[in-house]
Amino acid sequence: MYCVKGKLTKQRKFEAARASKLLELIHTDIYGPFSTPSRGGQRYFISFIDAYSRYAYVYLLHNKFEALETFQTYQTEVEKELDRKITVVRSDRGGEDFGRMDRDGVNHGPFAEYLKEQGIVPQYTTPGTPEQNGLSERRNWTYQEAVRSMLSHSSLPEEFLGEP
Repeated sequence: MYCVKGKLTKQRKFEAARASKLLELIHTDIYGPFSTPSRGGQRYFISFIDAYSRYAYVYLLHNKFEALETFQTYQTEVEKELDRKITVVRSDRGGEDFGRMDRDGVNHGPFAEYLKEQGIVPQYTTPGTPEQNGLSERRNWTYQEAVRSMLSHSSLPEEFLGEP
């Protein structure tokens, strides 16, 4: 007997428009803290995913406050390599790293201020809706599953989770 209900997934409320060129939209998210820090002491990782190519960069972080410096490193590398500018950065409103919008629509926080200075449009998802930044959210889980599988197969301790 085949059960169709077991194959059902949450229905999408809308179909997000996909970017039409490189660096038009960058999805980003921070994952962590890891229960066991890496050998280098990192407890988080941040990912930057180009919505057009789906190409991703992942960086290890000691804390969430390293997000701005890490984004600047990423931005310098990809903009120089591709000879174009990042247009939009989509995040989930992580206050420590991106700043939050107040009721007047003003962005606070060093990351949000940096985006404004660079002419990059910040896009924030609605609180409690990780599916709006689904590309980053799903990719983060994929990274975790892959690393855990490799560690399990190799019998290495969890502290190697964050090692390159």
